[in-house]
Order: sequence, then structure tokens, then C-alpha cells
Amino acid sequence: MAEDTPMPDAEAVRENTLMYGHDDELDDKYPTRPLNLHKTLPFHTLFTELFDPLMDTQKRKQPAGPRRKAGPHGHANMSPHEAKRNIIERYIANWRKQVGNDFYPAMRLIIPDKDRDRAMYGLKEKAIAKVLIKLTRIGKDSDDAKNMLNWKLPGHLHKASASTAGDFAGRCFEVLSPRQFKTEYSDMSIAEVNNALDKLSQVGSEDEQVKIFQRFYRRMNAEEMTWLIRMILRQMKIGATEKTILDIWHPDAETLFNISSNLRRVCWELFDPEIRLEGEDIGLSLMQCFQPQLAQFQDKLGSFEKMVTRFKGNSDDDTFWIEEKLDGERMQLHMVEDPDAPGGRLFGFWSRKAKDYAYLYGKHFDGDDAGALTRFIRDAFGKNVRNIILDGEMITWDMDTDHIVGFGTLKTAAISEKENKTNKDTGQRPLFRVFDCVYLNDTLLTQYTLRDRRRALESAVKGVHRRLEIHPYIEARSHTEIEPALRKVVAESSEGLVLKNPRSTYCLNQRNNDWMKVKPEYMSEFGESLDCVVVGGYFGSGHRGGAHSSFLCALLTHKDAKPGDKNYEHCWSFFKVGGGFSRDDYAAIRGRTEGKWHDWDPRRPPPFIELGGHEQNHQHERPDQWIRPSDSVVLECKAASVEGSDKFRFTFTLRFPRFKLLRVDKRWDQALSVQEFFEVKAKVESERAEKDKEFKIEQSRRKKARTTKKPLTVVGTDTLTTPYAGPESKLFAGLSFYIMTDQIHPTKHPKAALEALVKANGAKIVQRDSADENLVIIADKRLIKVASLEKRGTYNIVKPVWIQDCIRQNEADGAAPPYLLPFEPNRHMFYLHDDDQLDFEQNVDGNGDSYARDIADVDEMRSLVDGMSSVKTGNGNRFKKEPFLEQLERHGEAFVHLKTHIFATVRAAFLGGEEEDSAWAVRMRLAQNYIMFGGGRVVDVYGEGVTHVVVSNAHAMPKERRTGSSGLARTVGVGWVEKCWEEGTRLDEERFQWG
Repeated sequence: MAEDTPMPDAEAVRENTLMYGHDDELDDKYPTRPLNLHKTLPFHTLFTELFDPLMDTQKRKQPAGPRRKAGPHGHANMSPHEAKRNIIERYIANWRKQVGNDFYPAMRLIIPDKDRDRAMYGLKEKAIAKVLIKLTRIGKDSDDAKNMLNWKLPGHLHKASASTAGDFAGRCFEVLSPRQFKTEYSDMSIAEVNNALDKLSQVGSEDEQVKIFQRFYRRMNAEEMTWLIRMILRQMKIGATEKTILDIWHPDAETLFNISSNLRRVCWELFDPEIRLEGEDIGLSLMQCFQPQLAQFQDKLGSFEKMVTRFKGNSDDDTFWIEEKLDGERMQLHMVEDPDAPGGRLFGFWSRKAKDYAYLYGKHFDGDDAGALTRFIRDAFGKNVRNIILDGEMITWDMDTDHIVGFGTLKTAAISEKENKTNKDTGQRPLFRVFDCVYLNDTLLTQYTLRDRRRALESAVKGVHRRLEIHPYIEARSHTEIEPALRKVVAESSEGLVLKNPRSTYCLNQRNNDWMKVKPEYMSEFGESLDCVVVGGYFGSGHRGGAHSSFLCALLTHKDAKPGDKNYEHCWSFFKVGGGFSRDDYAAIRGRTEGKWHDWDPRRPPPFIELGGHEQNHQHERPDQWIRPSDSVVLECKAASVEGSDKFRFTFTLRFPRFKLLRVDKRWDQALSVQEFFEVKAKVESERAEKDKEFKIEQSRRKKARTTKKPLTVVGTDTLTTPYAGPESKLFAGLSFYIMTDQIHPTKHPKAALEALVKANGAKIVQRDSADENLVIIADKRLIKVASLEKRGTYNIVKPVWIQDCIRQNEADGAAPPYLLPFEPNRHMFYLHDDDQLDFEQNVDGNGDSYARDIADVDEMRSLVDGMSSVKTGNGNRFKKEPFLEQLERHGEAFVHLKTHIFATVRAAFLGGEEEDSAWAVRMRLAQNYIMFGGGRVVDVYGEGVTHVVVSNAHAMPKERRTGSSGLARTVGVGWVEKCWEEGTRLDEERFQWG
């Protein structure tokens, strides 16, 4: 630590030890991490100074009229968005002033759902309720216990506040506030709360959980306990998104979180808003979980035709891809070379929510860390694949039926397969379906198009049958191809489709119109005929708390039965619907059914409503409340298809039902009956068969789409195709280069181009620092990792311009063997260790001019002359800088505007073009313009002094044509003129004899 850096006080040291221990690994991983100088703020400041003010801005309405500037002490006249930012900025500024720059302890409590360092607690609402019941010693059958356990139910049932229905933390506050040990806020610091929560995440038994909750309960009041419960459930709803909070913390915070899913890294690497992420710091990294691209929802996009139009945009290419949407868990696979690992490879698996699944699917090919997948995929990758990141879906596959199984079976299948030592081909197993490749052989592919990424994927991954496979797609051109594909996957019990734009790049943590979900509930084949009566209701949570959020719909069994008849109102449960309702829809249903609902008693269910499971104790999909059909309403619903199900009495149900309309024009006895539904189903199946037949006829008329694929240069070779790197040499032989950033000065070059340049001149490329005495570290921007290396003070860091200077000097000198230029302190060194300062200064004179290197250009000469003191020339006159520099500038003018005279000595005659196709005619005309713009002349082919005859494919130079004293005129293709103009110089004619 530098001498002028303030030292943490004793309480800060104690808290740092409490939270992080003496972890040398953290210091190595985050060498520049900030240390708080003082104790963290009290826990209650999170809601008194941050959460409550943020939620107040939600309630406050913006006054009418023009907005005024905010006053000096508040945000009353700001817009809600500005007020929120002001609140968050003020809290962070106060933290920096009162505590220090380590905001991670607070950040992980502000957005706990983004904290990946703390394990899941394994506590849901009912589990926490049981802990609190045991802790407070209230009776299990008391109203308070029932209110917490049945937190979704309206409060009037058990003398609780109706406003807390669906809000578990709110219910807990009602129970705890009369029983709190203290009414004032506690003195627990944010660090202490984090330490206790870490312990809570590590215990498993209810008794241990009760002990930890008891510590909170004895020190916190009811309000603090309420916020603590929200943090444990990771359900904050504070009126500000994590995007807003991260953006206020640092302009690059969201970017870094998207590529790393690491809140600790965001807080520790980006504590200084002045140090920005650049270059490869904003790209994906191997073995670092990123936030994947997501698909847009169809209901925001309109019809299939509109979706396809969005794909095309301004492009002439109208193709799009259709993929099946898989019912599994989104997963990313990372694979890197590791000579110390069994099998030489190290694997990482992360879910969309950044949960690490390497323990389940495997870290290596062999040994104890070979999991449910990795030990079976040794042959899945091409031999040249050194590292890769794949994006896909982990699904369960049943080998006996050779079909996908529902998502709920995935973990069970993985655990079973992990223990499968026989590699049997029966039972259920995890299958990784890959649909994207975002990183390959040290190259980030997110900026490549989806089509190119797919080529890279298919070249790099061979796959292993029913273990790791490339997900297939259909290439389509018309929106009419979507519906048949959707019908097909629905018939196979799939989730739906994803439509993708093959010309799109990969966008981290975004939903955009390049990927679109198509779910079957939007199909209209059941149309307006599914009008079913409501017989049950289910209470919701959150903003739907205290009211019905979904409904049980049924089919009437005897539509013509009269009152008093035993079959009157008799019905079978059919489906449960909760999607598609607006707030007004809920209000309309509530208004028509108010006071007619009854609590469902499992011991005495209504005899006229039959649920799935024929026995009384098998009441599948049992609602919270029931209503008589004659008191109820009729809902019109859409559906994808009908499927068998033992969860409903009808033994069939609707797949993906969705509410469409409240049928106020229909009485309950006009709702659909069992017999009528079978008639509708038969009609739908007949229409579907007819549409499929028409579609097949239309498909057979279409020209088959091209299937050949151009290979992508990033796969199948040990190195990547890079820009021209100059002639090969052994100039840097024996040296290892760790190139950390792009080049900025004096010209811009990407990191990949610098790597290609030094590799072409004999160097070895590495991607990390080491103790190698022949290591050269290159950087030209002070990125976070560069600043970290500077702080360690172990290495000198060289600017990229040194590479070009060495190559340029050796080309000028024609030296054999090649030699390296000595480092110049100002020109070549990005960071110079104090011990080397004097040695390196000896490589230049007092004005900074190198003893070993020629001056590169006029700009360098100008900077040298500007730094010189006034001196006398040999004749006693003072040296005048400006005339000297102007002379240099004029000397170089011919080279600055080189294109204006590259054809100065050329008298060119043109054969062909006019009588050929239009493309050749245009090329020949452009070539004539290039000759004239470049200082040359276009002449008749039989005129005197012709130096070049430019021909198209169909012409050649007449054998008898000579050019007086100049000898034979050179015959060149039109390509010679085009290439000379492109390169800005005259090229050898021998390579361009034809167009």
C-alpha cells in the first residue's frame, strides 16, 4: 500500500476480516480492490435512506405543467426517474464518505438476486413461516400462524389485513410487530448482517436456521426483520431496477456484470468511475459466466408476417431460421485446455441465473470430477479446438421412448446419470442441445453474424449422440412456413418455436427482435368456440395478492339437466387459465361474482364439481375457492392443442390456454359441454389436415434453398486469419508477448492484429503474465487489468509502437541477423519500473532522440525540435525550427497525395468492355477514370507511346503491336488498375495479365 493511502481504522479491519477473512486468493484475484476505511453503515439505512424514498417516488405523481429544477435539499420537483437517481447517487456518495470505496457489502443486499457468491438459502415462504412460528412460540393453529402459512389468502379469513394478501413479508410484519423485542432500529451493521446471512446459506436443518433467525429477532425491530425476509427471498421490489443501480455505481457496471455475472467483481474492479472498461475487458472471458441473449415475446411483435418483416429490415436477404423451443434449462458450457486436468480439459457449466452446475455435469473428462455429461463427450470437439464457449439448453432425454421429457425431471436424471458407470443406453439422461457458439480459440464471436457463428459451431463441434448435439433449424423465407412448424412441435408436446435472424450479432442480456419466441397459445385454430364456465379460483401473490389470479374452467356433462335433477350444474374440471387477463378483466369477473365464492374444503368438496383423481384424497388442481356454475361467468379462451392429462377430470386438457374474452353475452348453461368439445376437436383436426396438405403442395413447388456453406476462417486451424502482418522474419524469436490492449498511438491497431504481427516475426503469444524472463508485456490503454499489473510493480509494460519501430528499423537496415531496438523511456514505455529508469535513459540523447533508431516521420521530428533549446548553427546564426519543418513537409508532399500520380508515366489503351456485358463495361469505364485521376492518359490502342494495354477477359494484346522505342506494351487485366488504385501504388504487372 502506498505511503499516502489512508489506513483502515480498527473497526474497518475487524469487519473486513469478518466478511472476507484472511483470503490471499482474493488479494491475488483482485489486487486493486478497495478497502473500506471505516465501519459499514447500519443495516436500517438501506431502507430508511434508500428503499423507502425510492418507493415513495413510485407513489408520488408528477404535477401537471412544465417541470422546474430541483431545489437544493430535495427532489420534490424532479421527474420520478430523476428523483430515483438522485436518491441512489446520494446514498452511494454518503457511503464513499462515511465508509470507503468497497460498496459490495451494501450492493449484495440492495440487489440480492444478482449476488452469485452467496449460496441459495433453501428457504421459501412456508419454510420461513415455520421458522418464525417456532421462534416466536405461537400456536400452530393460531390465526397468526395460519396467516403466515396461508399468506396468499385474503386477510379477513384469519383477522389479518387484506392489504397484505399475497405479500409474505407484509404478513410477517403484522405477526412480528406486536412481538418485537425492541421498537427502535438496531445497531447491526451491514457487514454483520452479511456475515449472518452467509452462515444461514450454509446451514441445512430447521433448528440451525431458527438459531440464526433468533439473533436477528433479538436485535432487530419488525420493520428490519421484514426487509431481511425480502432479501432472503430475493424479492425486493424497491422501485429501481438493477440496471439503474449498476449504471449509477459505474458507467460500465452493467457491461461487466453481463459478461461476468459477478457482483463482487463489478464493485471491486469498478470502484473508480474515472477508470473505464475498454477493449477485451468488455468481451466474454473463458470460465466467467455471462448473461445470455434472450428471445423477445411475440405479443409485443404482432403477427407472423410482421415478425418476418422485422427480420428482413433493409436487407435483400429474406431468410430467417426456425428452431424448436426446448423445455429445459438454459445453459452455457465453457471448455479450456488444462494440462493438469484429467483428460487435459477443464469444463464449466452455468445456468441463465449464473448457478454453477459443474458439480453436476462435470469439470473433467475423467476422475472424481467427471459428471453426468463430461465423461461421455470426449469426442465431441474438433482436434484443433483449444477453448470454446457454447450456448444452449440442457434437457432430459428418455432413451426408451427416444423423446424429450419435461424440465422437472432434469436434475433427477443428471444425478442418476452421474452415478451411471455402465454407460447404458436406457432410462433418462441429460442432453445438451447447442444452438450458438460465442467464443472459439481465443476469439470472441459475438460480433460475428449468427450464420457465421453457426458455421464456427458446426466446424468445431462434432457432437455425441444423445449427449451433446447441435440443435437443428429450418431455413425459411415466408411467414406461411411458421404455422406448420408450430403445429408439428406442439403435436410432439414441445414448448413452441424461436425465430432467429441469421444476419444478427449476439447481444448480451438483451431481448430484441433478432430472436423471437413463438408460443402455441397464439394459434387461433380453436378460435371463438372454447367458451367454458369458471368453477374455481386461485389466489395470487405480489400485485395480484388477495384476489384470484387464475381460474379453473370446466365442461358441462349434462347441458339439458333441469334444476332439482342430480346432474344439474354437474361438470368436469378441464383446464386452469391465468394468462391474458388485464386489470379490467379481473375487475369485471370480480364484479359479476362478488359474494358468491366459497372456500374449498378438501373433506367436503362440492358434489357437482369433479376434479382430477377419482378419490376424495386425490383432488388434483384443487382451487382455493369454488363457485356454482349458475353463479359464475363464461370465459372465451385460446389454446394450442389438446393433450391427455390425469390432473383434470376430463382426462384431457388444453396445452397453453390463454384468456381471450369475458363472454357477458352467454349464460352459464350456454358454455361448452363435453359432447360439444369433441365435435369442435374433430372439426379442428380436419381443418388442420387440410392445411397441412395445402402446405406440402406449396412446398413442393418452391425451389429448394441453397445448402452449401462457406467455411469460416476462425475454425479448423491453429491460428486465426488476421489482417496482413508483413513479411515473416525471426526478429522476435525466443520472446513471448502478452498483448493486453489495442494500440492507440500513433495509429490504431486491434489486439488481434498486433498478435498476428509479432507472431509473423517469430514470437510466441501468451494470454497471462508469468515469471518468463523473455516475456514482453504490451499495453497502450490503462484498463483495469493493466492498472492492476502496474500496482504490483513486477513488470515493465511496453507500448505497441516499439513493435513497429523494431520491424521498420530492421527493414531499413537490412541487418543480418535481426536485432531489437533498446527501449526509449518516453516513446516505448507505458510503465517503467524505477530501477530501470536510469538504464533506459541512456538509450536516448538529452533531447530524447534515439541513438539506435531512425526518426520515424515529420511529426516525431517536430516533437524533438519543439523540445530543443535555441542553438546556433555553424555560421553563427540561430537555428530556425519552422522553415526546417516546412521543408520536411514539402519534401513529403509527393507521398501524402500518392494516388494523384501513381499512373503519371502510364499511357493506357483499353480493349473490350463496350460490347460485353454491362458489368464488364462498368469496370472498364471505372478503370479509365482511375488512370486519368492517377495522372495517366487513356489513348488509342494503335497510337504512339502506349505503355499498357488493359484488356477484359475476351481480349488479348495484338501480337504485332509495339510502342516505338519503348518496346512491347505490357498487357494487363483490368484488375491491375483496380488493385493499384486500391493499394495506392503501382503493382507488378505480371500478376494481372487478365481481368
